[in-house]
Amino acid sequence: MPVPVQRPVCNRCRRPESACWCAALTPVVTATRIVFLQHPREARVAIGTARIAHLGLAGSELHEGVEFAEHPRVAGLVASPGTALLFPGEGAVAPDALEHPPETLLVIDGTWPQARKMMALNPALRALPRIGFMPRKPGNYRIRREPKAHCVATVEAVVEVLAAFEGDGSRFEPLLRAFDAMVDRQLTATAARVEVPRRRLKTCDPWWISDAVPDLGTLLPRLVVVAAEANAHGRGNDVPGNPELLQLAATRLGTGESFHAFLAPRRPLAANAARHLDLPVASILGGRAVDSVLADWDRFIHPDDRLIGWGGHSWGLLGQEGWHPGQAPIDLRLIAAHRLKRRPGASDAAVLAIGGTLDAVPAAPGRAGRSVRAVSAFIQALLEEKRAAAPT
Repeated sequence: MPVPVQRPVCNRCRRPESACWCAALTPVVTATRIVFLQHPREARVAIGTARIAHLGLAGSELHEGVEFAEHPRVAGLVASPGTALLFPGEGAVAPDALEHPPETLLVIDGTWPQARKMMALNPALRALPRIGFMPRKPGNYRIRREPKAHCVATVEAVVEVLAAFEGDGSRFEPLLRAFDAMVDRQLTATAARVEVPRRRLKTCDPWWISDAVPDLGTLLPRLVVVAAEANAHGRGNDVPGNPELLQLAATRLGTGESFHAFLAPRRPLAANAARHLDLPVASILGGRAVDSVLADWDRFIHPDDRLIGWGGHSWGLLGQEGWHPGQAPIDLRLIAAHRLKRRPGASDAAVLAIGGTLDAVPAAPGRAGRSVRAVSAFIQALLEEKRAAAPT
């Protein structure tokens, strides 16, 4: 039996030479030392991005493990008064809100379940000052599934934070170029693949027979479909701060009541904001004050309402403005993935994929209005499908 020929591997990035991204990477010196704490399973993932960031940041460190209490180097860094942790959650502070950046920033690298396990097993990490942020734009990790729309790759998160610390995002473009090159190369290789996929979807029960799917029929009178849009500046800009809420639209499915408001930008309006949101610039600039809009929003939302949307972007934007729902919102994308047995993609395409229609006139202008219409149509199509399958 012939021995398989091993492909030549780059000793630096540990990728096959045909997929090496080192040529796109130039190390960058930073004032804050970045230290990656990588879950051992993530270390075996060929398309992980912590190694890109590690090799692209001069003076950075990468340590593998799950528990670090007995790790002398990590324990020493944790005990240092100049150390912070990059991890979202309660008490996390935006990077551009700090008076002085930390001397050392610890970054947990792994899937979200792995990262949460590492946090649970390392109380010393939980005690560190925490830094979190809302990405200025969706991530480019198109070759790996993220649990939420606002989740980004490790290298993208580190670049975002360092750009806020040092005020010059363009310095970190080499890391993103290497990341983008890796993603593009992987997509090209996948598209060129001709063999039969090794994994096949298992047959599943209907979408509504799952403990993970809420009973949309029972919740229907309380469901409020929400879509929010942001003033988000692109990578490499010199505008401080996180994306800010610009437009808020909602429809209560039980009654048809709707809510819509523009919020006046607090930062300079992003160059492509009007085109991205499909809105006139005058409408955006003529928006109201945040406090006024949120006061009306509080009057619109009932205590027993259950908010639902496509992904978690809207809740993130509302949270940055200090508003949080009384109950956990529902991410319809997760239900759509269960129904379609694949990534659902955009909400309007998902509606058409299950035989729904987009004939209704949006109750709000622009992209947010169309999103509310699509989410509402998807819910209605799901419920009609369930009713049609009910025994007579």
